[in-house]
Amino acid sequence: MIMTGAEAIIESLKNENVDVVFGYPGGAVLTLYDALYQADFRHILTKHEQGSVHAADGYARATGKVGVVIATSGPGATNLITGIATAYMDSIPLVAITGQVSVPLIGRDSFQEADIRGITTPITKHNYLVKKVEDLPGALKEAFHIARTGRPGPVVVDIAKDVFAASFDYQYPNVVKLRGYRPVCEGDSEMIDKVFAEMKLARKPLIFVGGGVNLSDSSEELKALIEQSGFPVISTLMGLGCVPNEHPQFLGMVGMHGTYAANMATTECDLLIGIGVRFDDRVTGLLSEFAAKAKIVHFDIDPAEINKNVLAHLRVVGDMRWSIPALSQRVKNVSAELTEQARPWLEKVRNWHQEKPLTYEQGPDVVMPQAVVEKVSQLTQGDAVIVTDVGQHQMWVAQFYGFKNPRSLLTSGGLGTMGYGLPAALGAQCGLPDRPVILFVGDGGIMMNCQELAAVAEYNFPVKVLIFNNQCLGMVAQWQRMFYGGRYSHTSLKGSTTDFVKLAEAMGVAGLRVTKPEELEKVLEQALAIPGPVVVDIRIPEVLDVLPMVPAGACLDQMMMGGVEE
Repeated sequence: MIMTGAEAIIESLKNENVDVVFGYPGGAVLTLYDALYQADFRHILTKHEQGSVHAADGYARATGKVGVVIATSGPGATNLITGIATAYMDSIPLVAITGQVSVPLIGRDSFQEADIRGITTPITKHNYLVKKVEDLPGALKEAFHIARTGRPGPVVVDIAKDVFAASFDYQYPNVVKLRGYRPVCEGDSEMIDKVFAEMKLARKPLIFVGGGVNLSDSSEELKALIEQSGFPVISTLMGLGCVPNEHPQFLGMVGMHGTYAANMATTECDLLIGIGVRFDDRVTGLLSEFAAKAKIVHFDIDPAEINKNVLAHLRVVGDMRWSIPALSQRVKNVSAELTEQARPWLEKVRNWHQEKPLTYEQGPDVVMPQAVVEKVSQLTQGDAVIVTDVGQHQMWVAQFYGFKNPRSLLTSGGLGTMGYGLPAALGAQCGLPDRPVILFVGDGGIMMNCQELAAVAEYNFPVKVLIFNNQCLGMVAQWQRMFYGGRYSHTSLKGSTTDFVKLAEAMGVAGLRVTKPEELEKVLEQALAIPGPVVVDIRIPEVLDVLPMVPAGACLDQMMMGGVEE
């Protein structure tokens, strides 16, 4: 079928079952946008390219589909960089289609030219520069295949401007054959047997769950394994929701701001089974002392992750959709014996959880952020899609929201991107129009992409934006308070004249405010009842620490405990 390159892109998106793209037009992609207009293909126009890529990321995390973003050449493409890096760090399937200057102008420092392929090489699974229209279908087919298979991640397809207008005989490939790219789906069954043997020997076993379980949609298989084994379970930030918080074997999040029980169980266990985890430094603390008494088992789809941070005694490479059921199949035959064997250990760690739970002190005249999270959890029954920005509020959400479902927490874990939350919430709501989407964000982070309030209003996405307004950059100020002698260098926002209620209303979003504890429940109920988007400005104490906390470089059992720091 004869068509232009621009038309071929749209046809390729349809072949990949893409139902929406996020983007921002510009000179190099005008031909593509003209084709989008004529095809009546769904496109969400954000107010900034960074908003577009974070929205595509949020859409992908919420739905499990590949997110697609379009940007023009030069500054349009470079404005995607932070979002591409965010997706890369958290293994989110993303295809970024960027315009490039015409082929004769490439390499001449032409107007709005940037070497986006060179720039994104360290932060993508793969990237392409398409200079011939005949190469376009194959590049797109491969891009989607690479983005969604194996360990997911972002792929950039940079397309020269003249390719969009060129005509050719379009045929979309049926299969992909990439030399050197063969993701491991099913691994070595003998390694599963060895893990099973260690499980039968262990007296203090612990299952450690990460974002790989979320990404592989393997939470049901994981729950079966957990319940068959009787082993206690901990989670990374990215793994929250894979196991319901209320599950009797779940001890909470491990790491810098993890629970006492999770951190102590990691310190004392004799077998640690990591499933879909990266052993990130925020989790491990001092590497030489991490799970020092345990044999460590690492399940991961990416062999490059094995032994990267923590030396594993047993290594199981393969898709979680294969490895978890394979282990579960063996465990279920001796379920009663394993459960009985682990019972004393499970009772011990559960006692730790009960004796030293996450807690906070409720002041008489201040709104505590932990109370806000708990109240939202109660009002939504733990069933909302929760999006966060980065900072103190992110950790309070991880600690105090009662997650019940996988893919219910969308947050920038690896890169820690401030400004991620609002556009990601937009993307999540676009992908899941019937689910409540609630964003927790700080008064610092909201300003980084606050322009997307206008996009949320224009598309009438009913996102509820809860701003924790403490008039400072909370997490950075906490570190300054704890480790820099209280020298608050440029973290105070008291000079800000921004009224978030007026800002919301100026962009077409309803604005509410909470300043007293007695107002909280009523205002939250009002916000949830409003059918469209809402911003709630919630005034919380300026001096407040996220605790427990393991200082950087310390061991997991060296936790700073407590509640409010005055």
